[in-house]
This record gives sequence, C-alpha cells and structure tokens, in this order.
Amino acid sequence: MIFLRWTLDVERLPRRSIAKAGAALEVCAMSAFQIRLATRADLEIISQHRARMFTEMAELPVELFETFLAQCKEALHRLLERNQYIGWLASPKDQPAQIVAGAGVLLREVPPHPQSNADGQIDIVSGRQAVIVNVYTEPIWRRRGLAALLIKRIIDWTREQGIGSLVLHASDEGRAVYERLGFIATTEMRFKA
Repeated sequence: MIFLRWTLDVERLPRRSIAKAGAALEVCAMSAFQIRLATRADLEIISQHRARMFTEMAELPVELFETFLAQCKEALHRLLERNQYIGWLASPKDQPAQIVAGAGVLLREVPPHPQSNADGQIDIVSGRQAVIVNVYTEPIWRRRGLAALLIKRIIDWTREQGIGSLVLHASDEGRAVYERLGFIATTEMRFKA
C-alpha cells in the first residue's frame, strides 16, 4: 500500500504564503474560536477524535473502536508524560468548554536526511521533527477554517521551538488544506506485517 506523506520545511516557508492560505476562513475562525494547549485532562476527547478520525476514513472497523480508544488513552498518557505529544484544542469563544476540533504533534529525533524545501531546493535536515497527528473537526463544525487555524498554530509553534521539519499523513479530505498551507506531497510506503 502506498501513502502520501506531506512535508513542510518550516524555516524556508515564506510567512506570507501561510497568511494568504484560506485568509477569509482563518479570519472568521480566529474571531469565532479560541485555541488552547491540551492537558492530561483532555485525554478522553483527544482519544475520541483519533478513533473517530480513523473510523470515518474507513481504516478502523467499528468492532475495534473501543479497543482502539482504550489503547489511544494509554499511549497518549505516556506520550504526554514524556512531553513527546503536544496538542491543541479549539472551542467556540462563547463556549470554551465545548471542544469542536483538535490537532497535535508527536516529537521525534531524526538523523540527517535530504528534504525538498519550498523553493524546490534540497536541504539537509536533522534533529527534532514534529509529526502532525489527530487533526479532527466535529462534523457539524467543519468547513469553517478550524483545521487551517490549528495547523497554522502548529507551524508557528514549531518555528518558536526551532523545529525545522514538519510532516503528516493526509486524508483525501485534508489534502487541499495542507497544500494551501505550503506542505508538499512525498511518497511513503508501509509494510504490512
């Protein structure tokens, strides 16, 4: 099975290309929603989003949902404890307790490798890499710019942290959002054990 992996050279991406991407939706989303960092108290909603995301993409059979959900809670708890998972959650400004979307990153260390940048040139990148995961918006809140707002927040955070490499796996529905934000498609293969 072949999957598309999307990558972004955070340091070389012109800041104006992010600013232009979905600007109208982003302005609307910024005025209507707030984003906060996730905590251990949010494990349930983050795990629910992850399980529902894979179910909606038809990758997780319904009969495995509860088992998957329990495993997500355990894994995310460990990752949060080790500061290897950082998450963000969005809610309407007038209802801060209602979580309507979220996204996170897994942090990992990578050895030097070549990577295409926004100019089409090859750079050598290494060190910390952020893998975007758990991008999910509740169905009735979709098409309001929340995913773009969350990804932009992640891009800004990776810059602040000095992380120069950002990757993700995109669903068919998410590809356009990531392309508008400057991600480029690469190829990746997965071994089925």
